[in-house]
Amino acid sequence: MSEAEQVVERTEAPAAPEEDRGGLARGRRVVLAVVGGAALMAVGGLLATTLVKSPAQVAAETAPPAQGVLTADVERRVLAQTVVMRGTVVADQSVAVSPQGVRSGEGAGAALVTKLPLKAGDPVAAGRLIAEVSGRPVFTLHGAQPMYRDLRPGSTGDDVAQLQQALRELGHGTGGDARGVFGAGTKAALTAHYRAIGYEPLPAVADGGAALKAAREAVRSATWAVEDASSPTGAVGTPEETGSGGKGGATPDPGATASPGAGAVAGSGAVPGSRSGSGPGAGRELARARQALGEARAALAAAEAADGPMLPTAEAVFLSSLPARVSSVGARAGSPVSGPVLTLSGGELVVEAYLKDDKRQLLRAGMTVVISSEVSGTDVRGTVAAVAAERSTAQPAGPGPQQDPGQNPKGGGNGGTGGSGGADLGHRMVVRADRPLPAGFAGQDVRLTIESAATDGEALVVPVTAVSAGADGRTVVTAVSAEGTQRRIEVRTGTSGDGFVAVTPAQAGALGAGTKVVIGVAPRQTRGKNR
Repeated sequence: MSEAEQVVERTEAPAAPEEDRGGLARGRRVVLAVVGGAALMAVGGLLATTLVKSPAQVAAETAPPAQGVLTADVERRVLAQTVVMRGTVVADQSVAVSPQGVRSGEGAGAALVTKLPLKAGDPVAAGRLIAEVSGRPVFTLHGAQPMYRDLRPGSTGDDVAQLQQALRELGHGTGGDARGVFGAGTKAALTAHYRAIGYEPLPAVADGGAALKAAREAVRSATWAVEDASSPTGAVGTPEETGSGGKGGATPDPGATASPGAGAVAGSGAVPGSRSGSGPGAGRELARARQALGEARAALAAAEAADGPMLPTAEAVFLSSLPARVSSVGARAGSPVSGPVLTLSGGELVVEAYLKDDKRQLLRAGMTVVISSEVSGTDVRGTVAAVAAERSTAQPAGPGPQQDPGQNPKGGGNGGTGGSGGADLGHRMVVRADRPLPAGFAGQDVRLTIESAATDGEALVVPVTAVSAGADGRTVVTAVSAEGTQRRIEVRTGTSGDGFVAVTPAQAGALGAGTKVVIGVAPRQTRGKNR
């Protein structure tokens, strides 16, 4: 049969009945249902074996985990013990100016602030007028010694020498005055300074010149008395008695001085009347007249020495470092003087901190400090300059209405009023930087890291938790080998700080840098349970 005939025969074959095809589809569905049910049963059995555990398995999984060890490497380095605290950057010298007892002349009442030419933050140079109280000036001068008394003509001492030097620095020479002696040259220099700032100095003798005028009148009267006693009509005695040198008409030298034993009263002008004729009475009269003249001249010299300008305590503020600046102004024009009128700060910037008793025992002068400013991100090295033995207290009075950031809250120096009964601050510590602190540091709250102890060179260092004491009293560390075996090594401890301690093995070479030592225990992760 040909290929074409076969195709025709297959095409013409009768179709399968509809009933046979429906039965085949139902059979397939039954097979699929059986296979799906078997799969579900298998999955259910697997889940059941996972969730259902035997009591032994539950106990194993809930038992405490096995313990492991935490280790750290032994280091070789310099170990320093540090103390970290806060401090405030302030000026080295802070002076609270409180001009009490200002003398302003007749009819003056309570002291009032009449002029305040400066404001907080202004610079202050030597000789500068900083305030006026009841019409009298208050000015600055260069010097380290505070004013503790009025300086007047005839005064002597180191404070007078300081005044002389301060006046010379302002360009006012003190002439031939000896160092520390308030003489004519110092008078002229002080007067010149007062006039340079627009004021007249107060007189040392407040009598309007009456004492000096009386002394001069006494000298004149005594001079006339000597002339009268030396005239030819009143001195006819022998040359030895009259002192005329043998010439009756000669007038003796008015400057000659007799022995002071006679006790004549200077300035009275009362000399015994001249006697006519000759005799010893005329000689005695001349001698007494000369004695009175000498005493009158001595009184005049004393009056002239005491006359002149004075420097009241309340009118001068000595500062050891200039120029300074106004830290705060605590008054205003027209207000009474009841405390510091203003506060001046001068000198280099230092850091001031206050220590409690525990830190006071750790710190001392000479220790190294790192001064850290969080504002500028700058670190500056410095040294502890001083730690006060006595505790400090805060002043009960608050700062003035105007405040400069660099003010030292403690105050001090000339005119400081000081307070009592304030809060206990602790022991004052002063830190000086190795190089001058930037001006922007003034008033900042800075961090101080103080090295209170350090090892002598590099040492073996371990965490403090690595050191333990055995029952036998020995101090040991536990070293761990690469294989995990442990051995105890006896050590001696040294300087500690920042959680570490320096150790020295009792047996040389038993411990070295890089050795792992046990510092604690930690739970180890168990199988079948994620932690």
